[in-house]
Amino acid sequence: MAQRVDEPPRDDEHGDDDYHGSAVVFTAEREADVEVVLRGNFQPIDGRFHWYGRATAGSELDELVDGRKAEVVLRTPHGDAVATLSDPDPWNRYRITGLGRPPFPIDSELVELGETD
Repeated sequence: MAQRVDEPPRDDEHGDDDYHGSAVVFTAEREADVEVVLRGNFQPIDGRFHWYGRATAGSELDELVDGRKAEVVLRTPHGDAVATLSDPDPWNRYRITGLGRPPFPIDSELVELGETD
């Protein structure tokens, strides 16, 4: 089936997501419930785990960050992590990035390396 032009790209076609589900985004003053698609990898150049993904569009999230880049805390059922939300894409989804321990389970090999914030 062809994807419509007005739809955001499908992130789940390749099954490479490390976490796909509900989350809460916090700032110092407010919070917003969102759906996120996250993945990450260890970067040997800087020795840190880089994680990233997208947070779905929603009026709560728009009100929280007002369409601008913002430092937030992302909470999933697996944990919390400091993250950065960037400007929204054409489908009003926010790019989310973080360094260090992500808010989702990672391979045991990375845990054994002692990867932390």
